[in-house]
Amino acid sequence: MTTFGLDTFGDVTHDAEGRPLTHAQTIRDLVEQGVLADQAGLDFFGIGEHHTPDMPLSAADVVLAAIAARTSAIHLGSAVTVLSSDDPVRVFQRFSTLNAVSDGRAEIILGRGSSVDSFPLFGYDLADYEDLFEEKTHLFAELLKGGPVTWQGKTRASLHEQDVVPFTEPFPTWIGVGGSPQSVVRAASYGFSLMLAIIGGHPGRFAPFSELYKHALEKFGRDPLPIGIHSPGHVAPTDEQAREEFWPHYLDVISRLGKTRGFATPTPESYAHEVGPHGALFVGSPETVATKMARTMKTLGASRFDLKYGIGGLSHGSLMRTIELYGTEVVPRVRELLA
Repeated sequence: MTTFGLDTFGDVTHDAEGRPLTHAQTIRDLVEQGVLADQAGLDFFGIGEHHTPDMPLSAADVVLAAIAARTSAIHLGSAVTVLSSDDPVRVFQRFSTLNAVSDGRAEIILGRGSSVDSFPLFGYDLADYEDLFEEKTHLFAELLKGGPVTWQGKTRASLHEQDVVPFTEPFPTWIGVGGSPQSVVRAASYGFSLMLAIIGGHPGRFAPFSELYKHALEKFGRDPLPIGIHSPGHVAPTDEQAREEFWPHYLDVISRLGKTRGFATPTPESYAHEVGPHGALFVGSPETVATKMARTMKTLGASRFDLKYGIGGLSHGSLMRTIELYGTEVVPRVRELLA
């Protein structure tokens, strides 16, 4: 089954004059965006965990529960949860609770954290980056099986025949992968679906990851599982409008992130490439974005596409328009192109 969603990092929204709104208003706006995504017929709405003044979404599950109370069909989850700097038992409990509140509509995407702000915040050492994720993913996989859990590791207290509540139906679990073959194999080994986080360059370079995942599932004796794509974008009535609206905010955000994460400062030329047919930005009119999405999904053998909409500096109204266009025009057109 082919599904389509929206992801957000909860970037601070701005008013019509470009002034940043409060964190509280940003979060209230985000609830409205999730409600509209449901009304627009989308399959999934995800919130990525961040802990910065620009992206104040540190408790995504709480916001998702608020959206669940006002929606009826859309699945709700993380995009991603930084499991390495959290406790797997508490993460499992929060999303099991969300699953109950939403009547079985919860999902979770687990990640190591390309944004590492949560590590010093919660007292974790980046030197333990790999060990933390491996052990905690193992424990989370055990928790998903249900029943009393026995587990032992180095990164948290051991469990022996421990009941972990609430008990709900298992919810879909994904591993977010940005460029690590080991993470692809890890997802297959635990029977988790694969979410390819493509934020720059030619999406086609991720095709070997799709093939590796399929082969790994076979090796571990598992049935085929979904492959998804998470990529940034922005939709407006015309290509020119979408690109002009997105560019100054993209330049600002990537330039600032580049100081700590090694991103190159965007140029008009690099931006033109990324929004073009061979780049990772899905920015343009509904037809342009739909055509690029369909081509990318075919190339990567993906059955799910989550558009990471929004970027710091855009207004709530602009984001609401993107959501409506994506749900009512882009997704139906992609379905036609994939048929």
